[in-house]
Order: sequence, then C-alpha cells, then structure tokens
Amino acid sequence: MIEMELNKIIIDEKRHDQIIVLKEKKGERLLPIVIGFQEASSIKMRLSGVNPPRPLTHDLLHSVLEHLEAKLEKIVIDKIENNTFHAKLFLKGENGKTKVIDARPSDSIALSVRAKAPIFVEEEVLKQSANHKQ
Repeated sequence: MIEMELNKIIIDEKRHDQIIVLKEKKGERLLPIVIGFQEASSIKMRLSGVNPPRPLTHDLLHSVLEHLEAKLEKIVIDKIENNTFHAKLFLKGENGKTKVIDARPSDSIALSVRAKAPIFVEEEVLKQSANHKQ
C-alpha cells in the first residue's frame, strides 16, 4: 500500500465533472478520481474551514463515529472494477477491534479529512490507473 495525500480538487460546475487528485506522499505518482459535486464540495468546505450551520452528511457520520468511540484508522482505495474505484474504511471500535467497511472513495476521503486519517492506495490500483491513461 502506498500512502497518498489530497493534492487538489478540481470543480467544474458547468460540466459536472469534479476530480480529486491524490499524490504519493513519498513520490511523484498522481491518482485522479472523478467524484460527485456534493462530495467535492463537502471536501472543499472542510479543507477551507467552512462550518455549515447544520451537519452535512460527512460531518454527521464523523460525529456518529466519535460518539460511538470509534476511530477511522485509515482509508484504502483497493481496486478498480469497470472504471470505478472502490475503497474501504478501517474503523477501530472501543473494544479495539478493527472493522472494514466498503465505501466510495469520495465519501471515504470526505470522512478522512474530518478524522485526519491517512489515505492509502493499493499498488495495483496505481498501476491500473496509469495503464488506463495510456
């Protein structure tokens, strides 16, 4: 697994294509992922320090996890199927056990910026993404 960080968010309100770009923490590889407008806005708002008057979905989920004394340990973007990225949330409960939950990368990243959890990508996903661009 390769640790990545959020490099940039590209929002195009006209074309309805939003792209988040992850960059390898100790390298130069990039992983662009097309996401929905709502998820891109949610990530951008959090990174900009905007606090909505009422919790948005990702804020709500983060709050629920905190109240259940669960911690988002990390997210892992683990595969591409039919040009769709898949991710997993690694949640550690108050009992110390880790549960793995299937999630969309966009929701996973929106949650990770709130929980300050690391983002990982499987090496195979980076290779498949690089091969797909060529």
